Amino acid sequence: MKQIYTEIKNTCGNQAKIVVVSKKRSLEEIMNYYNAGVRDFGENRADDLIQKAEALPKDINWHFIGHLQRNKVAKVLPYVSLIHSVESKDLLKVLNKEAQKLNRTIDVLIQFNLAEENTKTGLSEQEAFDFAGEALSYSHLNVKGIMTMGPHTEDEQAIEEVFRQAHELQMKLKEMHGTDHFNELSMGMSSDWKIALRHGSTMLRIGTILFEER
Repeated sequence: MKQIYTEIKNTCGNQAKIVVVSKKRSLEEIMNYYNAGVRDFGENRADDLIQKAEALPKDINWHFIGHLQRNKVAKVLPYVSLIHSVESKDLLKVLNKEAQKLNRTIDVLIQFNLAEENTKTGLSEQEAFDFAGEALSYSHLNVKGIMTMGPHTEDEQAIEEVFRQAHELQMKLKEMHGTDHFNELSMGMSSDWKIALRHGSTMLRIGTILFEER
């Protein structure tokens, strides 16, 4: 196991889970972490997730962390443990329909674009409460929490502000809908995971720094 993974895991303590982002990584690279005890891996393309899930051990928890096209939902649902990126009402409907066919309840996170960057998908804070109410109305979806990405900048104050806003939003939704929902806050990546932890992240999506040569 790479030293950096152990360092992050020790820093997280009981607060946050590390999802090892395995996109563009070989089966061998993934198995190196699997053999060291890691079970949570994240992919951002449906076809890649399916291919890897079929080739690798069945006790891996696969996290879908990218934009999920509606026409890929039926293919990916048999393999996925948690979908981090639900950000449209049309996707909610398709997810619920396909989950019902599988007789499964699918764990999902609502994705927010709090940095308001055009290159990122996700809801605005103003859309949160209406969208959450609709998401919770579906019998085959389990809304576990929210996901966001920090702004693409080296300005730590700007990142702090987005993560603070995300944590406040999570708390508002949790207060409104009870403790069965909105317990998860997926935020923090290779460049900003320490800031995310300071603002209540419960799930880090770490890839690049775990596979770099040190």
